[in-house]
Amino acid sequence: MNVVVHYHEIALKGKNRPYFIEKLARNLRRASSDIPGVAVRALAGRLLLTAPADTAWERLRERIASTFGVVNFARVFEVTPDLEALTSAATERLLGGRFASFRVRTKRSHKGFPMTSMEIDRQVGGAIRQATGARVDLESAELTLFVEVLKDRILFYVEKLPGPGGLPVGVSGRVLTLLSGGIDSPVAASRMMKRGCQSWLIHFHAFPLQDRTSIDKVMDLSRVLTRLQYRTRLLLVPFGPVQQTIVASCPAPLRVVLYRRCMVRIAEILAQRCRAGALVTGESLGQVASQTLENLSVIDEAATRPILRPLVGMDKDEITREAQRLGTFEISTLPDQDCCQLFVPRNPATAARLEAVRRAETALDLEHLVGAATESTEERGFSFPPDGTDSPQPSSPPTSSS
Repeated sequence: MNVVVHYHEIALKGKNRPYFIEKLARNLRRASSDIPGVAVRALAGRLLLTAPADTAWERLRERIASTFGVVNFARVFEVTPDLEALTSAATERLLGGRFASFRVRTKRSHKGFPMTSMEIDRQVGGAIRQATGARVDLESAELTLFVEVLKDRILFYVEKLPGPGGLPVGVSGRVLTLLSGGIDSPVAASRMMKRGCQSWLIHFHAFPLQDRTSIDKVMDLSRVLTRLQYRTRLLLVPFGPVQQTIVASCPAPLRVVLYRRCMVRIAEILAQRCRAGALVTGESLGQVASQTLENLSVIDEAATRPILRPLVGMDKDEITREAQRLGTFEISTLPDQDCCQLFVPRNPATAARLEAVRRAETALDLEHLVGAATESTEERGFSFPPDGTDSPQPSSPPTSSS
């Protein structure tokens, strides 16, 4: 079985294009590592994935279709580099198909082939028209036969399947995504993966002040997201003691902003340890009280590295549709006890002033609160396809890792 894999954005890269192509090839190998006999190699302008003839196409198709960097792909058939062999095989494949119009599109990677692309189009198209009775339509054909001429073979196929596009995971470095368990943050994580980032995940929970439902949810969400990047680390931060201290020491309207500033400080320390270049959140402008322009500005002031918000201009309906496509929506909508719901004031500030927030923080021993939460963090690991390296049991806080 042969599959031609096309990319688009990668082709626009300059001297580092081979690095992007090799990363995409490695990710395809990783995505299909539990399917025996799969191999991937680079051709001119695309990749060729080969698998044993008895490989389940549905399974392989699903893996390729979820690999970032793939713009489209097709199961292909091959013949010797001979026009008669191509014409005979292609005509045989199309006999019995229901299409009123067709066209042939040829791409010659091997320029030494004795016919031009247009000549191949005409000769193969003429044979198909005679055998099937379908008419040639170069503009809006019902069926397109794609032909790719290589030095040692000719490939042909009729159906291009869509991939997710974007860049291969891993080419843009690592980020640390704040994963709440809601609808938004898994979508934000996947969007950063599509831009080539490996996304480690961090979840703030209030166990044992609350039950473990939010932890269970983010574990399930992490497994879904791992299908897109193959390896994931999840950091679980006990945030209840921080919230209790803020509630006892600070004005109620500022609690939510103070929570978020502490989360940012904790996440930054852990991001430094795991070599993540930025923090990522699922915040969308104006969606809730903490996500006004004024409050986001005050929250950002606590950070020393970028906070990326890939959903900032999206509304809830747009985010929900993307979560449904991603496969996280049903998990995210399960009931849970989220730490963000703990000790929430009746009237949270929607336009917190930085001076007032800083004044409130003078009542807190921030170094102790942040340090204690950081050192109490647990780490879990996930892999896809599963390779036995998942860590369902708590482990020590993360250290610098590649």
